[in-house]
Amino acid sequence: MASPDTAPAHPPTKQPPAADRVYRHVKEGVLERRYEGGSLLTEGELAEAVGVSRTPVREALLRLETEGLLRLYPKKGALVLPVSAQEIADVVETRRLVEEYTVRRAVPAAPALLDRLADLLEAQRGHAEAGDLAAFAVADRCFHAEIVRAAGNEILSRLYDQLRDRQLRMGVAVMHMHPGRMDRNLAEHTEIHEALRAGDADRAAAAVLGHLGRVELLVRGGGEPR
Repeated sequence: MASPDTAPAHPPTKQPPAADRVYRHVKEGVLERRYEGGSLLTEGELAEAVGVSRTPVREALLRLETEGLLRLYPKKGALVLPVSAQEIADVVETRRLVEEYTVRRAVPAAPALLDRLADLLEAQRGHAEAGDLAAFAVADRCFHAEIVRAAGNEILSRLYDQLRDRQLRMGVAVMHMHPGRMDRNLAEHTEIHEALRAGDADRAAAAVLGHLGRVELLVRGGGEPR
């Protein structure tokens, strides 16, 4: 038997490809608003931040440009695209159409769905207490996505998932501008959860539409509705 001194060491964990590391670093920075809309990112700065050469940086920036988060300018860098008023309107309109329909389809709600939503509400409370805006926004989106999936329409679920990054980016922006919105979101999500638990499709749909209407007002730059 080999002694502890001669036992083979565990092999080091293999890192993801360099381009993937840059892609994840920049995307998280944009979604979490560490890189604000209007910021110009240079290949040299990103290469230094991640510890890679410029070649994988270019590859990662091209991927992010195709996703609509950046616009590349040769020899200058990549501009972080601000969230436009039209994008906000399009996302909220799509969410209204999908979420009103799916919340009605989710009634009567299965016990597993109700339990999962309760877990996500608890996670949101923890993130709110910790002041973790990005994690709160992720749990917020997951709450809605669970209801969409519960309707059983795979095409609508995939469509909703395609909005994920835009929703997260807008959600973090709202939390930064209105930190008290986290408590309001919790109250509104609790109302949706209670309507589903009661098996009241009309009440659940009204709660979802009211919630989205208030979110749209805030994202468009309006004040917190009373």
